[in-house]
Amino acid sequence: MITEEEQEQVRGWFAGRLPAGLFSVLAEITVDREEITVIGRITEPELPGTPSEAEREAAREGRISEFRERTRGERMEIAREAQRRFRRKVSWGAECGARRELFTHVAAPVMTRLRQPERQVLDTLIDGGVARSRSEALAWCVRLVQRNADEWLTELRESLDRVRRVRERGPHTTGPADGGSGSGIGSGSGSGDKG
Repeated sequence: MITEEEQEQVRGWFAGRLPAGLFSVLAEITVDREEITVIGRITEPELPGTPSEAEREAAREGRISEFRERTRGERMEIAREAQRRFRRKVSWGAECGARRELFTHVAAPVMTRLRQPERQVLDTLIDGGVARSRSEALAWCVRLVQRNADEWLTELRESLDRVRRVRERGPHTTGPADGGSGSGIGSGSGSGDKG
């Protein structure tokens, strides 16, 4: 799991390392186990007259393409430094108006190729103890989608009820080994086996 401090270090390093003017605003830095994704906002092109939405969108696309080519060498140098420092691949993207494009990105094999937001879901399931691996987490997600949430929650409640009933039937301890408080698991019911 990536700690908040590690994310802050990555964000701070990029904020200090990116040359002034590369982006008009550093929009987003996202970190997972394999990848750091850096997305910045660039200025929209000025168009004469009253351009149509199609013309504005084409101009944004062209501006992003121009930015990508013009800054390629500089971004590659920064990425090499960051990859040595943080041991993760660096991916880049740009926003221009409402348009966002990723130039490069890691598609890590799990059982399919997943982008960063999907990998973060799987990593959360692993960190939460639901699964032991990304493959297992992905299989868990697929099974969960196959059923509806109501059915799954009903099964969970029934399972918890079964666990409660098994605990109630279990041995009851009230002796010196548990401090004599009588508050052990299942205390207060049953025969109180003191074996």
